[in-house]
Amino acid sequence: MAFPYMEAVVGFMIFMYFFETYLDLRQHAALKLPTLPKPLEGVISQEKFEKSRAYSLDKSYFHFVHEFVTILMDSAILFFGVLPWFWKKSGNFLVLIGPNAENEILHTLAFLAGVMIWSQITDLPFSLYSTFVIEAHHGFNKQTIWLFFRDMIKGIALAVLLGPPIVAAIIIIVQKGGPYLAIYLWAFMFVLSIVMMTLYPILIAPLFNKFTPLPEGELRVKIQKLASSLKFPLKKLFVVDGSTRSSHSNAYMYGFFKNKRIVLYDTLIQQCKNEEEIVAVIAHELGHWKLNHTMYTFIAVQIVTFLQFGGYTLVRNSNDLFQSFGFDTQPVLIGLIIFQHTVIPLHHLVSFGLNLVSRSFEFQADAFAKKLGYPKELRSGLVKLQEENLSAMNTDPWYSAYHYSHPPLVERLAALDEPDKKSEFLHRMNIKELVSNSSKE
Repeated sequence: MAFPYMEAVVGFMIFMYFFETYLDLRQHAALKLPTLPKPLEGVISQEKFEKSRAYSLDKSYFHFVHEFVTILMDSAILFFGVLPWFWKKSGNFLVLIGPNAENEILHTLAFLAGVMIWSQITDLPFSLYSTFVIEAHHGFNKQTIWLFFRDMIKGIALAVLLGPPIVAAIIIIVQKGGPYLAIYLWAFMFVLSIVMMTLYPILIAPLFNKFTPLPEGELRVKIQKLASSLKFPLKKLFVVDGSTRSSHSNAYMYGFFKNKRIVLYDTLIQQCKNEEEIVAVIAHELGHWKLNHTMYTFIAVQIVTFLQFGGYTLVRNSNDLFQSFGFDTQPVLIGLIIFQHTVIPLHHLVSFGLNLVSRSFEFQADAFAKKLGYPKELRSGLVKLQEENLSAMNTDPWYSAYHYSHPPLVERLAALDEPDKKSEFLHRMNIKELVSNSSKE
C-alpha cells in the first residue's frame, strides 16, 4: 500500500495551524496586559503604550481571521484535488487558444498564470483591509487606493516579465540535468540570487520608491566618518520616500564587495530628531557587515537550498508521490510544489533555527554599536523606533522564541545595559586599588 503523502501533508498543516494558533493566543493574552513590562516603565510613555496595545490587538484579531481562512483554503485545495484539476484545465486552455499543450513549459506558464490570478483575488480583500483599515486607523497608511493598485499592477508586470524565463530554465535543467541535477539547480538559483540582489536595488526598487542622495549636512558627515573608520566601502548614501506609503521607519544597506550603499527611510530621519540616534542605528547595521552576519546567513540559505534540491532529486520520479496528490503525470513544477509540501516539517525547523541565529546576530550587532561608543544613542534610538512603529511592548516568551527574528525590546535594552566584562574588571581593580591606598594611609 502506497504511503498517503497528501493526507500526511494536510494533517501536518492542520497540526501546525493549531500549534501556531496556541502561540498566537498566548501572544494575544500578553498584548491585552494593561501595564508596561517593568523594564519599560518610565522609558515608554503611557500614551504610546496604549496606542501600541490597540494597534497590536487589532493586528492580532486580523491575523486570527486571515490564518483561519488560509488553512481552510490550503487544506481544501490539496484534499479535494484542486491542483490536478487546475493543471488539466490549464492544458485545456492551451488547446483552446492554439499553442501546443504537450509543451511542458507553456503548460506550466498557463498553470502559473491561473495560480497568480487566484492568489491576487483571494489575497486582495485581506491586503485592502490591512492597509486601508488597520494601518490607516492607527495613522500608518499614507498611500492612496490608486498607489496601492499601481504597485500591485507593477508587481504583476514584473512577475510576467521575469517569471517565464526563470520557470523555463528550471524545467530545462530538470529535464536535462541527469545525475548532477541538484548541483545544476543550486548553481542556477545561486547565480539568480546574486543577479537579483544586484539588479533589485538598481532597477526594481526605484519602480516603487524614489531614492535620493542624503543631503549634505552633519548627518551625512557623521555617517561617512563612521563608515570610513570601519573601512566600510560606502559608495552612496540614499534617502527613500517610505512616507509615501507608510510612516513605519527603517534603515538598511546592500551591495557587494567595494560597492556598498546605505538607505535611510525619510520617516526615520523625521522621527529621530537626535542625529546621533540615527548614526547609532547605522552603527548597528554596520556591525552586521563587520561581523559577517549577512555572509553567514547567505551561506546557510545556500546550504539549505542545495539540500532541498538534493532531496527533490530523490523523489522527483516517485509515482506514489504524484498519485497521492492526484496527478497521473509528473510535471517538473508540480513535482517541486509537492516536494515543498512534503518537507514542511523541515521548513519549520530550519526557520526556527535561523530565527535563533538571527536573534543572536542582533545582540552582537547591538554590542558592536555599543563598543563604538553609542550605547545611550542606540538605546534611545531603539526606544524611539519601538514607540514610533507602535511595536508590541508585551511579548509572550514562547511566541517570540518561535516567531521573532529580532529580540524583544526589553531583552535588547537589558543586554545594552549590561557592563562590558573588561570595563567591569577594570572598575573592580580601581576600587581595590582605592581601598588598598586608603588602608595604607
